[in-house]
Amino acid sequence: MPSRRRRFRLPAAIAMSPAAAATDGRIRSYEDFARVHAYLLAAAGIPPSLHERLYRKLADEVFDGGEVFAVEPCEGGMQRRLVLASEEPLGKESDVFLVDHAWSFRLPDALKQLREVPGLAERMAALMCVDLDRKVETEESEDEQDDEKNVSLEHVLQVVETERARVQERGTDSAAWLELEELGIDDDMLVTLDLSAKFPNVVALNLWGNRLQDTEKVIQEIRKCPKLKALWLNDNPVLGKGIDKAVLDSLSGLEIYNSRFTSKAGEWALSFCADIVGADNPCSFVESTLLDSIATIDLSDRCIHKLPEALSPSKLPSLSKLNIRGNPLDQISGDDLLKLLSGFTQLQELEVDIPGPLGNSAISILESLPNLSFLNGVNSSSIIESGKHIVDSALQPRLPEWSPEESLAERVIGAMWLYLMTYRLADEEKIDETPVWYVMDELGSAMRHSDIPNFRIAPFLFMPEGKLASAISYTVLWPTLDVHTGEECTRDFLFGIGEEKQRSARLTAWFHTPENYFIQEFRRYQEQLQSNSICSSTKIKETPSTKSVRPSDGRALRVYTDIPHVEEFLTRPEFVLTTDPKEADIIWVSMQVDSEVKKAIGLTDQQYTNQFPFEAYLVMKHHLAETIHKAWGSPEWLQPTYNLETHLSQLIGDYCTRKRDGLDNLWIMKPWNMARTIDTTVTGDLSAIIRLMETGPKICQKYIERPALFQGRKFDLRYIVLVRSICPLEIFLSDVFWVRLANNQYTLEKTSFFEYETHFTVMNYIGRMNHMNTPEFVKEFEREHQVKWLEIHESIRSMIRCVFESTAAVHPEMQNPFSRAIYGVDVMLDSRFKPKILEVTYCPDCGRACNYDTQALVGSQNTIRGSDFFNTVFGCLFLDEQTNVSPL
Repeated sequence: MPSRRRRFRLPAAIAMSPAAAATDGRIRSYEDFARVHAYLLAAAGIPPSLHERLYRKLADEVFDGGEVFAVEPCEGGMQRRLVLASEEPLGKESDVFLVDHAWSFRLPDALKQLREVPGLAERMAALMCVDLDRKVETEESEDEQDDEKNVSLEHVLQVVETERARVQERGTDSAAWLELEELGIDDDMLVTLDLSAKFPNVVALNLWGNRLQDTEKVIQEIRKCPKLKALWLNDNPVLGKGIDKAVLDSLSGLEIYNSRFTSKAGEWALSFCADIVGADNPCSFVESTLLDSIATIDLSDRCIHKLPEALSPSKLPSLSKLNIRGNPLDQISGDDLLKLLSGFTQLQELEVDIPGPLGNSAISILESLPNLSFLNGVNSSSIIESGKHIVDSALQPRLPEWSPEESLAERVIGAMWLYLMTYRLADEEKIDETPVWYVMDELGSAMRHSDIPNFRIAPFLFMPEGKLASAISYTVLWPTLDVHTGEECTRDFLFGIGEEKQRSARLTAWFHTPENYFIQEFRRYQEQLQSNSICSSTKIKETPSTKSVRPSDGRALRVYTDIPHVEEFLTRPEFVLTTDPKEADIIWVSMQVDSEVKKAIGLTDQQYTNQFPFEAYLVMKHHLAETIHKAWGSPEWLQPTYNLETHLSQLIGDYCTRKRDGLDNLWIMKPWNMARTIDTTVTGDLSAIIRLMETGPKICQKYIERPALFQGRKFDLRYIVLVRSICPLEIFLSDVFWVRLANNQYTLEKTSFFEYETHFTVMNYIGRMNHMNTPEFVKEFEREHQVKWLEIHESIRSMIRCVFESTAAVHPEMQNPFSRAIYGVDVMLDSRFKPKILEVTYCPDCGRACNYDTQALVGSQNTIRGSDFFNTVFGCLFLDEQTNVSPL
């Protein structure tokens, strides 16, 4: 049975030992350290043999990593990596190192700190490699001078003459391979160079990154080179002007064009991809003996629709490693491709998209090609043992992206999810509701991911005074394998997380994973939801089943409650408060009353309670979405919603599909069971969505990017639903509802997502709430948008009815004749004034309803006194009354 309220102790939570609270003096010895930090040491997994060494370094603040490691740029300067620089190798668990935290923060404060803390944005931008263009600007004058040199005709002629001299050394009839990349060659220069006259046997011409833009002149010159096998015009303005077809029509023997295979690709193109043919070995014909010796061919990303006929076991008998990633291969069936590959008896290693031309399952591919030792870089036996269907050891890293006009603070916000770490503070009683995020210093942040890491890290809280108030946060680093000089030092970004916790999908936060796989998972999920229609095919009975529960002798019903508003405002003579729960007829409390509580307090099953069994299916966000999905599929009134603990792959597929189609891609992350928008985040960053899973189970829901606004501000509506029975369904809607307004004007500026008062409406916990009476709001809303509120109200009533029909149809086990409850239903309107369900809340805060008088907008339209709210609720639920409520 799912629990309505859960306390999560996260793997990354930093627990304080009870000894910490009992220790008054400063830690003076290793024994003191080990006692006070016992829980922390165990949680971090630091080998006991390193505990004393760690204490010495903490006590003396020894940061000696700089003497052992070096940070090097990689990925074109867009990343850094950490290598072992010491002359001596580092043995497994032989030492421990302290890594400082360069930046620690609560997520809502991130942008504000970057803008206000001197030097923080600059340091983070340099650490995350998002300031490269700023560095380039300082060298601009030198670059301009180099450009002037590169575009001069004399310089280009000099390069061409050098190439011609090389050809003449091999013989005047030798094939030529011309590398004329990024020389600033324009159309007139190309004509002046007269390459066909200087190189009559040119087989490859690389004009990548020049200034060619006249289709007619370019075609005129390349037509003079009929022996061309390969041509590169990438990054020239002439592309996109219809030149592609003209090139292919003009050069009948062209096998490679702009790095892609043409329909004429054959032995020469295969030899180029096998490094047999190239600038150092140009030729127009490949001898069969060379083909016989080819062991490795990389055909990745060549836009191949059908493999060349030359790729056959008879012509390539020695082929042992083949890469066909990134090709559509849509002109050959999967069965025919498998048949072809099975003919290569020496084939040991295969790289292929999964899902892709060979299907969706790595295991199925291995069953069809049993001779393979490695598939996508992973040992075949380990794939079979693990049962992984999607495998990839050659994932490309996600690199930070930014636009020149973005400030350093904004760039850091975009890149930080590739670097952030997190923890929460916890003791024996509770866990901090808001997580701490942090960035390790330059040394720690340079550690890249590996599935087979040679280091491990863990956050660690050092309390030199033995108390939490003195705590200093660090990250601890130690080798888990022997590491040699010059070797890269890596860690597992998802330590302890296996495929049962969606490891492969979660790696998408840092790497470009196969989008096709996730899109297929999303489509399957969509089809599954569309087939769900329990409610639409089942008639929900509406026969009332409850009556007044007042005793026949007329005595008052005894009520036990811990809710102040009920104690104050339940004043009807038919009810009397009692302080003894055992003698109460009605238990109306904020805590969960389960069988253990009943047994401990002495309650019976014949006492009425203000909760239904299994109501977690209604009030916990992931269960609510699942219940609605099972009942209605994907109704318009529920935004696309994913439980990230079970449906991350489907969410990624949805995200990728929206990105591909240019659709809105803003999402809101909500904890399963937190109120008041705690740990709730709005983001359009896929890495952020995945990383936020680390702070506790969440749903990811499509953000309502275009909501109905009130005077430019976002709002939502809180309705109160009274439930007498689940099966048959007997529910009522209170005539009292209220609006909750954001404080700031609504905007979709990226920087606004950190502004609570712009995107969230629950303001009564931050001390700045603008109360507005409901009738006044409705009047002004109708005037602003020229709509009729009663029409909107009817659509909201219908939606709320559907929500509770879902629970009745999917979870009839919720029914209990001794249950009566009220639920808060939060609703938002989109820009078309269509309602969207946000959440359902157990034991809602009804302070607004009790403290303010209002006027009913439906039914009697009488004035409703706030002080009578709970008199009305109890009258409906227990006395069979319908004053100021309407049946749904």
